[in-house]
Amino acid sequence: MTSDSPGSVGAMRAVVAQGTGGPEVLSVAEVPDPQAGPGEVVVEVAAAGLNRADLLQRMGFYPPPPGASDIIGMECSGTVVEVGEGVSQWSVGDEVCCLLAGGGYAERVAVPAGQVMPVPDGVDLVTAAALPEVAATVWSNVFMVAGLRPDETFLVHGGAGGIGTFAIQLAHALGARVATTGGTAEKLEFCRSLGADITIDYHEQDFVEVLREATDGHGADVVLDNMGAKYLARNVDALATEGRLVVIGMQGGTRAELDLAKLLTKRGAVIATSLRARPVEGKSAICAGVVEHVWPLVAEGRVRPIVHEVLGLDDVVAAHELMGSGAHTGKILLTP
Repeated sequence: MTSDSPGSVGAMRAVVAQGTGGPEVLSVAEVPDPQAGPGEVVVEVAAAGLNRADLLQRMGFYPPPPGASDIIGMECSGTVVEVGEGVSQWSVGDEVCCLLAGGGYAERVAVPAGQVMPVPDGVDLVTAAALPEVAATVWSNVFMVAGLRPDETFLVHGGAGGIGTFAIQLAHALGARVATTGGTAEKLEFCRSLGADITIDYHEQDFVEVLREATDGHGADVVLDNMGAKYLARNVDALATEGRLVVIGMQGGTRAELDLAKLLTKRGAVIATSLRARPVEGKSAICAGVVEHVWPLVAEGRVRPIVHEVLGLDDVVAAHELMGSGAHTGKILLTP
């Protein structure tokens, strides 16, 4: 709850971390309400989405960018309750979803206006929290950076996760042939239901071999990878001529050897990107692209948010345990 007095600072509930470590370091406490600075709005949070980066921040490996809230949470949905100086595109009462540098695990959050997006038609306000981070990540990396085109082959690792489920749908909707990896038959069957043409059990199969066979030796024109070092050499092996490998995570480590001769022979590219640390202007441009190109597909039902479970803010420890287990399919959400 915030104070009704203009300019005063009330208190709200938010998740705080007592040091770094496992999920047990997280708890809910009262903290000062955020205030809308110039170019910002304050959003009353309906739900916040969990991301792999949240677990890394909790463990002390992924601090927020300078000036960002130290409260965990990189996306949310909710209602605009305050508009800062210079903001004309949003009004109090607008229902929105937001890409955040931090602050999502709370009752309210201040957001740069350019990182605020309307809730797509046909999506309820809570479910909309599952969209901003995955939509911005997939659109910016697979389409803006890697330039995936219709009829090209796209490989996304971890297809049953939040990013994977969205990437499969978006690439399929825009005309690409989609391949994905997963750890269980059930998850791979779900990926097929979302539009994956080639599914690979990474416990039992070599994704390079399966992909080559399925594409008559062509390989993947674009690979979206969250593993980093562990998969680097094999991802390069999987690339087609003039293929593009985009690395967005380091779950498999940060250091690996790269065979430049092989990359040169393929005229391939290896690109490492992150979304959170980009300047506001860059993230605002990505959000504008998402609204223009992705939201219509969501409104048509061709791409849909996949939510595994919605938990309360007080269940944040259980939410992080669930995400850390890898047992989920799609997104996990927290509601205040």
